[in-house]
Amino acid sequence: MKKGLYSRLAWTGIRKNRQLYLPYLLTCIGMVMMFYIIDYLAESPLLLQVHGGQTMKSILSLGRIVIGIFAVIFLFYTNSFLIRRRNREFGLYNILGMNKRNISRILLWETAIVAGISLICGLLLGILFSKLAELAMLKMVQAEANTSLSIAVSGLLETILIFAGIFLFLLFVSLARVRLSNPITLLRSESSGEKPPKANWILALIGLALLAAAYYLAVSIEDPISAMMWFFVAVVMVILATYCLFIAGSVVFCRLLQRNKRYYYKANHFVSVSSMVYRMKRNGAGLASICVLSTMVLVMIASTGSLFIGAEDALRSQFPQDFTVKYLFPSTDYCNEQNYAELRKLTDDAITAEKLNEIEYTQVQLAGILGDGSIALESDDYSYSDICVVYIMPLSDYNRLTGKTETLQKNEVLIYSKDEPYPYDTISIGETTQMKVKKASSFPDIYDPIIMKKYYMFVDNFASYVEGILSQLPEDERDIYYFDAFDVDVGYQTQADKTIAEITAAMDENPVFAGGEDDSYWIVSYAENKDQFYSLYGILFFLGILLSIVFVFAAVLIIYYKQISEGYEDQARFEIMQKVGMTKREIRRSISSQVLTVFFAPLVLAGVHLAFAFPIVWELIQCFGIQNLKLMIESHIGCFLIFTVLYAVVYRVTSNVYFGIVSGGRQS
Repeated sequence: MKKGLYSRLAWTGIRKNRQLYLPYLLTCIGMVMMFYIIDYLAESPLLLQVHGGQTMKSILSLGRIVIGIFAVIFLFYTNSFLIRRRNREFGLYNILGMNKRNISRILLWETAIVAGISLICGLLLGILFSKLAELAMLKMVQAEANTSLSIAVSGLLETILIFAGIFLFLLFVSLARVRLSNPITLLRSESSGEKPPKANWILALIGLALLAAAYYLAVSIEDPISAMMWFFVAVVMVILATYCLFIAGSVVFCRLLQRNKRYYYKANHFVSVSSMVYRMKRNGAGLASICVLSTMVLVMIASTGSLFIGAEDALRSQFPQDFTVKYLFPSTDYCNEQNYAELRKLTDDAITAEKLNEIEYTQVQLAGILGDGSIALESDDYSYSDICVVYIMPLSDYNRLTGKTETLQKNEVLIYSKDEPYPYDTISIGETTQMKVKKASSFPDIYDPIIMKKYYMFVDNFASYVEGILSQLPEDERDIYYFDAFDVDVGYQTQADKTIAEITAAMDENPVFAGGEDDSYWIVSYAENKDQFYSLYGILFFLGILLSIVFVFAAVLIIYYKQISEGYEDQARFEIMQKVGMTKREIRRSISSQVLTVFFAPLVLAGVHLAFAFPIVWELIQCFGIQNLKLMIESHIGCFLIFTVLYAVVYRVTSNVYFGIVSGGRQS
């Protein structure tokens, strides 16, 4: 054949089918751009200059893997749709004398053109927006950035290699379909009839059972540890249930609508329902994909947004004072006012800043298994929800920190819980004597990085009581801690490293207990942990935004292709309807009925998924120190409302495309 014929035919095919190829090209360009941006950020040298940079790098690397896997799956889906739409064209080529080898060459050129445009435009846009993304990311994690533009050569090469491999895979799949196809079948592919699918009650019941089990799992979990263990199990069950319900349930739904004569025998309902029932199996899979993608976007943005917005609250709940110096006492012999005074003086002399709001307290920390009025130090039979942490402190510290004058009777303890109240009237720890419980209503916030269920227990005879408990523990776990926590002037808070260095130097030169061992004290800084908090929460939110953009574009493209596909399939039917008197206004009403009846089902079910996922997501969020339930609820509701508006706009636009095709206004 004439030189250059295949390339011209390929370009002509793309140009004439631009209604199909333009969204596909934009998606490919967007995937390439996003992959390069995440790769660029993961390898950015600026990450190593911020606290938690290595963690940020690991999270971005995970995002890079997610984008890569999603690109393979989604581009395979969209490419399959394009090839299906071109079947008739390829069949015509074959009838006119082209063999399968010639058609394969056209496909080779089409793939090369799409890959070239996608890589060139995607990488150019990636380079252009990579610096903007880096500045936004560093702004979120409250780190300094420079404005110099750079190109990640390794990122360019990696992006080119990965997407070249993806396009090569898509080409092989397309060639295989052409090789295995029959020319007559290809030519008649769009006019071949379909048998009306039967309602698959077994599949529908399986879907309902999976969804009910997943929902029960989500709402019944009551602790973060179990939530982490079962979250992905619940996610897989919800995804499987969604596909089962949309594939089987949508057919059942249409059949039920057909049985409702008052609804079905109307012009705007009759055409859409009778038309859709013939393609519900295919529609169900697409609608399920839209629902799953929508749910992923909602959960990601709502949860990571809550983390980012609530970072300050979480930080202050764990580190309420600017600095906390934690000293290790090897025995109760060190628990005396003389040692306390020496340690206070040590920090007074070590730092150049004035201490503000200073508090001191002594504490024994232990983990146990909560039972019926007892806390076992060892057990072979327990669930993660039974694990709790107990902080044992002197009653004198409670009175001093709260300004109260609480007293305890013999065999009585005072218990305070910040989260859920202690559920019993008595308590015994290990083999100690059963004690009556008196409930405390308040206690100041102190250093508390533990995310598990915890109780503050105040006792009158601290030394003698804890000795009985510590004697039950291994020797290397019999630890008592003295805390000296304080704030400093606002201008001095940022000098956390200097303060820590000053205290460390003083401790190394003047050890007053435990032989001056390296693990005899720890210095905890609010400012130092603030950088780590914002690095982690900021990068999670940033990655959530990037992935959500990708998933939103994917959902929009599925919606668009569904409308086009159904538009071409319904075009002949609506032409007949117009010939027998159906007006364009009635066609539009029928289209609106179809959209409202079925295409908003993914949004409704995504909202239901989000509502049932909330309890388990809330448990997971608490693992990051977030305790603001109101913020979580508001972020979930806000995200759903915003997404609903976006969803409605997309369907409005795509339904216009559908209307243009079926009414004969837009054809290609």
